[in-house]
Amino acid sequence: MKTLDQVKIGESVEIVKIHGTSLIKRRIMNMGMTKRTQIQIVKFAPLGDPIELKVRGYQLSIRKADAKNIEIA
Repeated sequence: MKTLDQVKIGESVEIVKIHGTSLIKRRIMNMGMTKRTQIQIVKFAPLGDPIELKVRGYQLSIRKADAKNIEIA
């Protein structure tokens, strides 16, 4: 299982499944990241956290802990 925190800068991936508690899943889905959504990794902060993503045409930053709950293909 590959998760979003393991992707390199510039790669585009697709969400397969969101893991975690219902609160975590809801928060991630409210940001526009749902199953089969395409995501591109824009950059990592200097210490690796947070991660800047391009999702549905806008920029989004998420914590690495949240990225570990997003299974990708």
